[in-house]
Amino acid sequence: MASFIRAKQAGVQTDLSANIQPSHFMPDEQARYGINSQISCLAYDPVQSLLAVGTNESKFGPGKIYVFGQRRAHKFFCPPRSSSIRELRFVANRLISLDSKNELAIWNLDTGNQVAKYVYSGVVCLVTDPMLDWAFVGLQSGEIAAYDLDRERPSTFRIPNFWRERDPNPTAGRLVSMQLHPRDIGKILIAYTNGAVIYSFKQNLVQKYFEYELPPGAPGGDGHGMHAARKPKVTHAVWHPTGTFILTAHQDGSLAIWDTKDGRLVTARSLYHTKVNEPTANPPRPMRLAPFVHISWCCQTDPDNTGLLIAGGHNMDDPTASNLTFLELGPTPIYATSSWEVLAAHFDGKRSVPISTPPGASVVNYVLIPRSSPYFNGAQDPIAILVQLSSGELITLTFPSGFPISPTNMLHPSLSLVHPFVQKVAVSTVPRTRWLGMAEKRSLGAQILRGGVEYSHRTRKEQRNIVQVLHADNIVRLWDVGRGDEIENATQCQVDVARSLNRFEGGVETTAMHMAQETGEFAAGTKTGEVIVWRWGINNNFGKEEPRGGECETGGLMDISSRAEPSLREGLQPFVMHNMGQGRVSVVAVSDVGFVAAGSEGGYFSIIDLRGPKVIHYASVTEWSKGEKRGLFKHSSGSGHGGKTEWPTVIEFGVMTLEGENYSSICCFVGTNLGRVATFKLLPSAQGYSVQLAGVAHMDGDRVVAICPIDVQTGREAGATGPVVAGLREGRQVDGVLVAVTQTETKIFRPPHARGASKSFDSGILCDAAAVTPADTSMSLPGGYALVAVFNDRSLRSYTLPGLREIAKRPLPMLDPLRTVSTIISKTGDVLGFTGPSEIAVLPVWGGTGHALENTLDNMISLARELPPRPTISNVQWLSGTQYISPTDLDLLIGGPDRPASKRMLAATDAERSGAGVYNPAAAGSSTAGLHGQVKETEGWGDYLTRQLNERTEKLNIMGDSMDNLANTTGKWAEDLDGLAHMHAWQWK
Repeated sequence: MASFIRAKQAGVQTDLSANIQPSHFMPDEQARYGINSQISCLAYDPVQSLLAVGTNESKFGPGKIYVFGQRRAHKFFCPPRSSSIRELRFVANRLISLDSKNELAIWNLDTGNQVAKYVYSGVVCLVTDPMLDWAFVGLQSGEIAAYDLDRERPSTFRIPNFWRERDPNPTAGRLVSMQLHPRDIGKILIAYTNGAVIYSFKQNLVQKYFEYELPPGAPGGDGHGMHAARKPKVTHAVWHPTGTFILTAHQDGSLAIWDTKDGRLVTARSLYHTKVNEPTANPPRPMRLAPFVHISWCCQTDPDNTGLLIAGGHNMDDPTASNLTFLELGPTPIYATSSWEVLAAHFDGKRSVPISTPPGASVVNYVLIPRSSPYFNGAQDPIAILVQLSSGELITLTFPSGFPISPTNMLHPSLSLVHPFVQKVAVSTVPRTRWLGMAEKRSLGAQILRGGVEYSHRTRKEQRNIVQVLHADNIVRLWDVGRGDEIENATQCQVDVARSLNRFEGGVETTAMHMAQETGEFAAGTKTGEVIVWRWGINNNFGKEEPRGGECETGGLMDISSRAEPSLREGLQPFVMHNMGQGRVSVVAVSDVGFVAAGSEGGYFSIIDLRGPKVIHYASVTEWSKGEKRGLFKHSSGSGHGGKTEWPTVIEFGVMTLEGENYSSICCFVGTNLGRVATFKLLPSAQGYSVQLAGVAHMDGDRVVAICPIDVQTGREAGATGPVVAGLREGRQVDGVLVAVTQTETKIFRPPHARGASKSFDSGILCDAAAVTPADTSMSLPGGYALVAVFNDRSLRSYTLPGLREIAKRPLPMLDPLRTVSTIISKTGDVLGFTGPSEIAVLPVWGGTGHALENTLDNMISLARELPPRPTISNVQWLSGTQYISPTDLDLLIGGPDRPASKRMLAATDAERSGAGVYNPAAAGSSTAGLHGQVKETEGWGDYLTRQLNERTEKLNIMGDSMDNLANTTGKWAEDLDGLAHMHAWQWK
């Protein structure tokens, strides 16, 4: 009976929700964009061109793994038990993870399933190699265990704690890091707290020990404690790309360079001083240095042309010091012909390049983006750096210059939500044809992610939900969130609010934004009262900066078309700026017929006609009370609300016949924080258009959260579109009403101030978002329209129109309870809500099944992208006596002769049989030379490898004797030959 009475009061004769049943109202999680929790680790695969991101366990969710490829290709992996992800590695089209509960897991990148897992006791670090079927796990005891990735089980092979054997002190042998030799797979560099060792798998012994000791008078890295001898603890150890040297980093800020051949210390330095290991009479001032976080010994295509990328080690007392530094070393001197002084001087470096990062956050991790090679510990010929900050955000920088790279159309939208953090989200429903034409043309560098193939959907819905995401750097990105169908235009559009305001020094805060449905025009408001409008077009100043003019006067309008981004050829270009000058802009709306309206928290309301462009209305909301007929509605003056300031919160444009009139008008409906809804008529005049206040309706005094103009005959939106406005000239009318929603009440009435019908929501809950949406006929539903609302108790409810009877109520447990006020409901019936600080869930409300979010069907692995052969020792190194060990040899050493051959081992054998990797003395300078003979057809795998190792040992012994004799007669012949192999050097680009 109550719904029948409301229908009569609303003046709507048609039951717009007659065919909708409670079972039709069922939200499904269609997609999630963003990262569920704080990022903990990163990994990049240059072969497949994929990026993996791991997160920490938090109140927003358990640790999770994401893998991103090109465009929208991605997968997510959910460990079966809650934990934080500590390490991620790509190995042979598989993903290896290590979590905070010491569980090593293998993931299938195409299915998203966990293939295998094993729990160790106290894992310190993890080392893998793209060419190996082994993961080396460093334990707290100092031992190193091997896990068989092919057999998906732990191996019995163990490397003991060698430093504990040398020093029985229990604190001396704690493991801190490991790294495989970049060119000799048979060696591994192991760093303990008191020193480092090079271990040979072939010889099963330590070849060299490295212990850094500072004599009295030597300043060391930080200049403290110079009066005594000291041994700073080791934090990191890394190989030179050729394996000729190693670097150990220490707690005092020292970087010690060692010769791996004889174990001597070449030199030691910090980021600020060289030769810090030598006593000096004029020591530098002591400094408080930040601990080293991550160190990469990078190289160009030529592994001898190197530099050090270092996170940490900077002066903590210097606020201008960079968290990230690149030490360019340049071409390495020829080892055989260079003196000790020349080698030491080389590590003084050519230059030190500080790489700027955002203030207020430190670098906690980074991953290099190599051009193609997965080897040299991921540091050969990098083109970019993806940096993880202590704030949880990401930044992408060019290498080695450190210029910022915009993630727009470079990274998946989920990554852009933390690049930097998302601040605000809005959504507009745009026709498919309009959005297909909005593919911006911008100058971009080389693509970082090129892997993966998106699953091809068959359906293509005509209405696209275009989300507008505001980031902390005042960049707004616009992109299609999809509707469970084919996203034809997956690119992003970008606008720069700070540049459009001509303010680069900071202090800009964007507070409101909106995009027109049909025209694609976009507007944003700021904390200081400016309203900026962008429209699609060509940048006439592409590639160059132009003078941007002065400031806009209060209440005025200013042309800002010269403030376009120089790199943007075609896209959303700055058009005009309106300075309201009345405090924070609270709401902005762009119509499809050339009008922009905005409200400020200072209590002012403006309307701009873009045809001029000119401001056609600029006044305070207090003027709405003049001449009100108080007998028709509740009193709601400023005095009636205790003198509270009133400002607009919602603005909508529509076309309908107002109460008491016999013609339809273009209308602008404005809702306020005190529950008033004002109706303005936009009427043609000699000067273009004029604005007239038609009246004000009053609700229960709470903030208006939604205004939905609808056609009473069909339930469709009574929007101000081009065709509808054109029909006004022919006398066409739209019989419409407003569905207005506040935090505690909804009301259906004919504007400007008819009484209508109302319904109060349940006590104790507040409405955060509402919209009139159609039941999705594409889901085989009967159709109809209903009011859908989200409440602060994380519930989703639907109500009939016009009766306002509750149809159904559904929980939304995935939403963040502190951010339900930021939830949005699109006009297609999709809920967009925050599940955490940097993740958004997309939930269609009609025709779902209530199922949880499912993984994508995207293919992440391309079998056509083959792993290149691993770099190995050069011919000269082989001739000088270095034992070559192939990955198949290492499989035999670690797994034993009884281990069945893996698929990769069999493939390697086939390559060896066909001649790939066979050592050829005539091929001078080959960096991938092997030492494989022919395989007997009747010989088994284990017999073959055993024979190969025996033959190689015998050949190396013979070669050693020959080299001794040759050295006695020809002197430094080997050194000269080595010099010829390294004559050319290449400068850093």
